[in-house]
Amino acid sequence: MLAERITGLLPPLTPNEALEVTAIHSIAGTLSPKVPLMTVPTLIAPHHSASMASLIGGGVGMARPGAISLAHRGVLFLDEACEFGGSQLEALRTAVEEGEIRIARRDGVARYPARFQLVLATNPCPCAPIRDVDCKCSPYERRRYFSRLSGPLLDRIDIRTRMRPIHAMDNADLGPPESSATVRERVTKARVRAAERWAEHGWQTNAEVPGPALRRHFRLPAKAMRLLDRGLETGFVSARGADRCLRIAWTLADLAEKDRPDGDDVGAALEFRDRRAA
Repeated sequence: MLAERITGLLPPLTPNEALEVTAIHSIAGTLSPKVPLMTVPTLIAPHHSASMASLIGGGVGMARPGAISLAHRGVLFLDEACEFGGSQLEALRTAVEEGEIRIARRDGVARYPARFQLVLATNPCPCAPIRDVDCKCSPYERRRYFSRLSGPLLDRIDIRTRMRPIHAMDNADLGPPESSATVRERVTKARVRAAERWAEHGWQTNAEVPGPALRRHFRLPAKAMRLLDRGLETGFVSARGADRCLRIAWTLADLAEKDRPDGDDVGAALEFRDRRAA
């Protein structure tokens, strides 16, 4: 349910993005005659039985776009992620890192854009009890089940968190929930701040900024980097994970309407990479 709401929080596609997304869906044959130009981000949620070709693209002759390209500028949601085949999940690594997919077929190599927000959801074990204490799986079964999400793939996931069961008393003091319009307005403002900051460099979002640029040309003060440096020293995060923490920290600063992240933003970004959720 949460993943399905993400597209409603994203701003409309820019004219160039709309043309990109429309062209992909036209090639794939999924463009509706009623919507000749796609102007809103799409949510693509393939079933865990999806084949490799349907996920990344394929076909005879020249390859056609798959789910990851159909989700370009939108959200790719893999529910029950640990039920997907290992090869399908590993095929996501290059697309997540580079924002495109290259498929070699008989008639040549097809290159399709695939810059999407990847959302994974999975149970911690096959039996998936309501309470962890009721789990009937052996430690080996739990490790084997979750090991389908490899370390290199999880390292490319910016935010990892464990959802707790909902209880009746949890909602007692939360007050009325925010509407999607309110949250979307906050997200739009943060994206505008990021786009204005990176415009002269050709980037639109924090996610597109290369790690070396964040570490060298936009390096944060030593005080703000202290927690991240310690995380690298202790092995809590890898070098790739540290770059992703910096991107999250910049996003948190944009949401708070600050000019640059501080130590609290970096610390919060580290908390979002909860290793207990992996």
